[in-house]
Amino acid sequence: MTEDILREVRESEGLKNAIMGSVEYERATAAVTVRLITDVAYSDGDFKSAYSVVRRYVPQEFSLELNISKLTPDCAMVRRKILSVIGEKFPALAAVVGENDISVTKDDDGISFKIAILGDKSRGENVVRTLESELKKSFCGTFRGFIAEHALSADNITVEREVEEENFEAPARTFPVVNFTAIESADAPTRALYIADFNFVSENAVVCGRITDISERSYLRPNGEEKLYYNLSLDDGTGVLRLTYFTRKKSLDKIKELKAGDSIVCSCRSEVHGGGLRYTATMINYGEQPENFEPEKRKARPVPKAYHTIKPEPFVDYTQTDFFTDTSLPECFKNTSFVVFDLETTGLSTVPIPGEIDGIIEIGAYKLVDGEIKEKFSTFVNPERPVPLDKRIIELTGITDEMVKSAPSYKDVMPDFVKFCSGSVLVGHNAVGFDYKFVNFYCSELGYALDSNVIDTLFSSQQLLRLSNHKLNTIADHFGIKFNHHRAEDDALATAKIFIELIKIKKSLP
Repeated sequence: MTEDILREVRESEGLKNAIMGSVEYERATAAVTVRLITDVAYSDGDFKSAYSVVRRYVPQEFSLELNISKLTPDCAMVRRKILSVIGEKFPALAAVVGENDISVTKDDDGISFKIAILGDKSRGENVVRTLESELKKSFCGTFRGFIAEHALSADNITVEREVEEENFEAPARTFPVVNFTAIESADAPTRALYIADFNFVSENAVVCGRITDISERSYLRPNGEEKLYYNLSLDDGTGVLRLTYFTRKKSLDKIKELKAGDSIVCSCRSEVHGGGLRYTATMINYGEQPENFEPEKRKARPVPKAYHTIKPEPFVDYTQTDFFTDTSLPECFKNTSFVVFDLETTGLSTVPIPGEIDGIIEIGAYKLVDGEIKEKFSTFVNPERPVPLDKRIIELTGITDEMVKSAPSYKDVMPDFVKFCSGSVLVGHNAVGFDYKFVNFYCSELGYALDSNVIDTLFSSQQLLRLSNHKLNTIADHFGIKFNHHRAEDDALATAKIFIELIKIKKSLP
């Protein structure tokens, strides 16, 4: 049926290369959501035509929502996908093929890739065909693969590295998986992706870490049969991944034995959903990180030596002199600086794909040193979007197009923000789920890495306070903190004061 739908949809010019992103069914509301992905601009007519096609295939008793997004893969995305597929489907090859053995080029005719494999060239033909097929499932366009009989020459590697230095395309990092024990598959993956780097759409990625929490859930199928699924969080030391796993009968008993603290290796997929990425585990087995695993640093531009566009300002607030005394200052505040930050954005989409993720329109940040707020970093940011700001954003924040059109772009602001944050622990309210995703994406676009730890006051509040909800204004009211909500500078200052109050309660970092 999918092929029939796509064949008709592709008759429209703007959707001639369209692929099926996902099909979702919500039983409670009898709603079907279909997502198509295209690589060129599409018109209203293309959308209406596609909707008419899909509508014919969806039973009338179901409502239909059609989403069409434009995704043009770049060389870095394709390279990451190739490494992911090799790691999952060709584990023996993954052990000897690295980043430097894969070259990707893009031209008007599509994307070409070349893999250097030692030995018999014919051995790699199946690899190439598989990669071409998997790339076509994930991205629009034409993909052509080639096998080199020998390893890439030193000259080629040097050139590629020079390009990477210039463009700062940081490759996705991986680590070896050890102590594999089968639950659902006997095929042991050899390497796993850093969770911190798993911020792209993928059909088949491998992650490995310890379960921090796991809970059993269920839903009813249309035939009335109860189906179990699990929500679990996985921590590999670089980040935490929230996964959904739908059970299989043959492995259900062993899956039921999983608990917090167990180390597992998961094959999983990621897809755009609700303005972000949704992660689903497709296969679970036991597996561990190497003993004494230390995450490697992401390749990145060095921290700028000086501020160029936005310079921090000294901050003086005489009400904060009584936060702590010399004798009551918690140890975690001594010799440690924190940057508490907040953003305002053009929308809520955190999908880490150019054109999908919303833009930053304001940054507010404060630096805490020895438990005292010392510096302020604040600026509007021009999102460089052709469309005006959404009325809802204007109403919520009070920020208008006039206020941001003459502001510096993220290309000018983020280097200064990186310098301001350098050497500090980042703090924010709902930062893990929202704000950090934006600064991480836009910093990465420029080649900078924010490898700092991130403390989320939302989580800390949920652990320490008994409140009706844990929204920023609710927590602020609890502590008697007054502020102008939904402006980055004010929200960041309120969050900084809340962070101090939470530390006074806990006496240590979360």
